[in-house]
Amino acid sequence: MPDSNNSEPALTAVSLKVNGVTHHIEVEPRRLLSDALRHDVGLTGTHVGCEHGVCGACTVQVDGLPMRSCLMFAIAAQDYEITTVEGLTCADGSLNPVQQAFKDCHGLQCGFCTPGFLMTIDAGVKENPDPTEDEARDMIAGNLCRCTGYQNIVTSVMRTAELTRERGDSE
Repeated sequence: MPDSNNSEPALTAVSLKVNGVTHHIEVEPRRLLSDALRHDVGLTGTHVGCEHGVCGACTVQVDGLPMRSCLMFAIAAQDYEITTVEGLTCADGSLNPVQQAFKDCHGLQCGFCTPGFLMTIDAGVKENPDPTEDEARDMIAGNLCRCTGYQNIVTSVMRTAELTRERGDSE
């Protein structure tokens, strides 16, 4: 039975497989995945915006699917493969198609929302490798940006699909 006089919260051992590496951490059971990634694992590319799952800045991939990391507890993530924006870069150090497309098409300005967009588009193009512009808009509809006006992001989606087809990436 926990000591009611002890103000220290109970910690739980958690193993998170992030970008192919297993991290053993101890967290409070209520620790959000976004906070565990940033503060316990040290991967700060995942940004926290609204903390309500609305803005998409904290989007990571969980078993290849986009997930708002501010809506998932770290302890619930331990049986899954988590990919963060840091895990997008190719093994040889070259840019992933979505990263290259954002560079080519000027898909970012301040960059705060960019990691969430990259993770969403990477997963979206894997699901739909030849999107129309309307499908590209639907793909990014859950991510908010206050700077770009979205047109260059839509163009980046289209370029991502093109680069993915050219490279033969089929993951």
